[in-house]
Amino acid sequence: MPGAERDLLFVAHSAQASGAEKVMLDLIELAVARGSRVRVACPVGALSERLPGSVGHVPIPELGLSGQQGGARLVAALVMLRHWVLAAAALRKASRGGRARLVVNSTMALPAVAMSVPRRRGTVWLVHDILASTRQFAVARIGRMALARAVAVSERAAAPVRALGIETEVAWLGVPWPVEPAPMLDRSHPVVGILGVITEWKGHHVLLEAVAALPEVSVEIAGKALPGDEPYLARLRDRAAQPDLAGRVRFLGHVDPLPTIRDWDVLVSASVLPEAGPLVVLEAMSVGVPVVATDHGGNVSPDVAVCVRPDDPHALREALRRITEDHALRARLREAGLAKIATRHNRTQTRPHMFDTVVGDGDRAMSTPAGNSTSAAPGSP
Repeated sequence: MPGAERDLLFVAHSAQASGAEKVMLDLIELAVARGSRVRVACPVGALSERLPGSVGHVPIPELGLSGQQGGARLVAALVMLRHWVLAAAALRKASRGGRARLVVNSTMALPAVAMSVPRRRGTVWLVHDILASTRQFAVARIGRMALARAVAVSERAAAPVRALGIETEVAWLGVPWPVEPAPMLDRSHPVVGILGVITEWKGHHVLLEAVAALPEVSVEIAGKALPGDEPYLARLRDRAAQPDLAGRVRFLGHVDPLPTIRDWDVLVSASVLPEAGPLVVLEAMSVGVPVVATDHGGNVSPDVAVCVRPDDPHALREALRRITEDHALRARLREAGLAKIATRHNRTQTRPHMFDTVVGDGDRAMSTPAGNSTSAAPGSP
């Protein structure tokens, strides 16, 4: 299908512009450069404000749940159902009678897509999540009827999608390369940082508990709370003000990632729930900053990071103690991370590969049996 003939409609469930949305914006930029007509269905907010001028915006309501608890969560679920119906109507109109190819960028947008047209040839799900919860599997099953196939950002993310009977390929994430590396730091009072949306499953509270018993270590928390997660951010601030952490925790808000990461001795990815491939981990490796991360697979592995059990402050504390005291370990991880970015996660290679995998001929017959389709970026093992 020539690029000039493509009519692409990307669908995102929220207004935020974090890792998954960065990937989508990358694909949109390339689609425009290749002559496609592109529109994005998403709520009004940070994401819609970042769309290029030539890209059309289809406003839809928020389609997911945030940090609500108890009765508020039940009310939010009912509101979400209503929002799926409203979004489905907007998508039905925007898809131009089925002529536009849909790229679904978020799991929670799948039900609205399924409601918009019961079966769509060529609709692709770009999988950024590792399906783990009952809710995620239920949403994916609803959306399955609308999908031709899926493209996952890691093998770990692909496995549960294939288990649902959805043909799935893998296209690795990438970051700009080469970039200016961080200086080799060896400070007596190291700074560890965590960057991303501030929501409970990202594990900021686990990091604070870990560092509480490391009096020589300071923490910087970069990012903003999702709507509904403001009470969680307040709890983090309260914990940071306690005597064992007072004066050692800074909340930076929204930041430019690479300059911020370059000033850290260690980047921490403390997610409690599985992540398919944290983009911030790749960004840290691209500038040579060592990583401590919960062992969820994706782009995190022992060859390039110190991996720890999720939701375990003690394990995280010991990992931070080890990496901040061991200069040779930090140097080894620095070199291993730089090499992995150069060979597998160089965006110059991964971005066009992902674009061709996601936006290419979505109606083509898969070259390998259903449930086993795999494609990797050039240079991947």
